[in-house]
Amino acid sequence: MKIYNTLTKRKEEFVPLEEGKVKMYVCGPTVYNLIHIGNARPMIVFDTARRYMEHRGYEVNFVSNFTDVDDKIIKKAIEEGVDASVISERYIAECKKDMQAMNVKPATTHPKATEEIDGMLDMINKLMEKGYAYAAEDGTVYFRTRSFKGYGKLSHKNLDDLQGGNRSLLVTGEDQKEDPLDFVLWKPKKEGEPYWESPWCKGRPGWHIECSVMSKKYLGDEIDIHAGGEDLIFPHHENEIAQSEAANGKPFSKYWMHNGFLNIDNKKMSKSLGNFFTVRDISEKYDLQVLRFFMLSAHYRSPLNFSAELMEAAQNGYDRIVTSVSNLNYLLENAVSDTMSEEERKLAGEAKGYIDKFDQAMDDDFNTADAIAAIFELVKFANTHANAECSKEFLKALKDEIVMLSDICGLIVEKKQEMLAQDIEAMIEERQAARKAKNFQRADEIRNELLSKGIILEDTREGVKWKKA
Repeated sequence: MKIYNTLTKRKEEFVPLEEGKVKMYVCGPTVYNLIHIGNARPMIVFDTARRYMEHRGYEVNFVSNFTDVDDKIIKKAIEEGVDASVISERYIAECKKDMQAMNVKPATTHPKATEEIDGMLDMINKLMEKGYAYAAEDGTVYFRTRSFKGYGKLSHKNLDDLQGGNRSLLVTGEDQKEDPLDFVLWKPKKEGEPYWESPWCKGRPGWHIECSVMSKKYLGDEIDIHAGGEDLIFPHHENEIAQSEAANGKPFSKYWMHNGFLNIDNKKMSKSLGNFFTVRDISEKYDLQVLRFFMLSAHYRSPLNFSAELMEAAQNGYDRIVTSVSNLNYLLENAVSDTMSEEERKLAGEAKGYIDKFDQAMDDDFNTADAIAAIFELVKFANTHANAECSKEFLKALKDEIVMLSDICGLIVEKKQEMLAQDIEAMIEERQAARKAKNFQRADEIRNELLSKGIILEDTREGVKWKKA
């Protein structure tokens, strides 16, 4: 399995630090609003990478944080007249709903910045003791960027070029800095802001320190994969490397993965252009499985353009797989013979070739575009060869293969038939009639049939009530 490493700018064979185990950290969202489709891309692509590694037999310790203290969160809290934690907890809950709807697996650990302050204070103290950081008169603590010799190795930027032309690192309070390139580790509180006690001042952490600390706590000093959007390469991930390697004295992450930008109708997404979409906005028009399919239809490192036409194409592509699985289920229910014929065994052997194509695509830097193309080939094969004469064994093998490959991509393609309320009520009436006639066997059969379809019956004094499981 090869992964493109931003650090070395080439594809490298994946060799984990510990055999059979993967330690992976993915930068999560700042929770001040509903997540937008730009947030959704790294969630989906790195969830898919995780799923594939688990499919390959790796035990993946997957950590993704919530930044729950930030200027935007504080601003929204002041506007609403509530505590900042009210805003962050609200949007963490909403984020988790959207993740579930996109079939993004929960992380092994979802740490929150506000719960890791002690670790941040410890790391800042250590950096100061080692001469990598210093406190200004007002209590702001800065990292001495030039003191870390490897600075710029991820973004492939030269420090002199940064000072000459790039202002990304420069922030207010520059006159306090020893060097304009130094960045903030801890900053004093402003009026009305949440704050924590520290040896330097009442304040809160800079943005970059939280990921260094959370990665160390939940994964260790050295990790296998650090991932996020390409907008995080500089300065965020560059600063993480400087902090972590300076504090721990070890290489931070072996592989660095970054997904490409998402544009809307070939323009950058922004509220001012009116082309800003939350995941919740998309869910009003599409099943979020379609959004997931769309995100995986291009290689994760490629720029991706979002448009209504491309979402319709994604809808059609996703429906094609769902329909094929539905047809196979219908044939399975009505199949007469159980075991494969010799001819079917040969065809089943051919079908395995599409699994190999899928694996080859995913082994090549998680090429989901080619992996989905392999699923389509398998779907076409199934549509061509599956018919009413086929055995259950053959039909089940085809269906299971399509479902398995789709599941690795996080795509739910086997849909449970939703029962209509009137159908449920009709079955409840039939059950009541069976009970009245003392035909308890039939009554139990109906209860079990409804349960198998996700409907739970409750016998109460007021009558029979039902709810979805």
